[in-house]
Amino acid sequence: MPKKLGKTEIMKKLTAAEEQIMQTLWSLGEGGFMKDILDHLSATKPHYNTVGTLLKILVEKKFVGIKNPNRNNFYYPLVTKEEYSASGIKAITENYFQGSYTKVVSFLVDKKEMSIEDLEFLLNQLKNKGDE
Repeated sequence: MPKKLGKTEIMKKLTAAEEQIMQTLWSLGEGGFMKDILDHLSATKPHYNTVGTLLKILVEKKFVGIKNPNRNNFYYPLVTKEEYSASGIKAITENYFQGSYTKVVSFLVDKKEMSIEDLEFLLNQLKNKGDE
């Protein structure tokens, strides 16, 4: 079962290779066996031992849990993709924008990464959240 974070908690940042394993576990849904993970990663063709080492690290970091049915390790995410994404956005906001989401949006507008349509969509989302 994924762990729940406090609203202001920031998780440890994962390496690119660790994130790739987490992306695989998230895409598998409830997790998977080593064979499932390797099959999903077949395009990058990582070595079995490399994936095993990364999974061990993710277990130590408490991002991944292990179930051991029939002596085959079943790996499953302890952290949801949404929780990890929210933590990353929060870290960027705190580290680069003095904790201001307004400054984040302003930066994206200045860099032409966000359009008026995007802003209108966000405004509608905020209005709809207020109605709930």
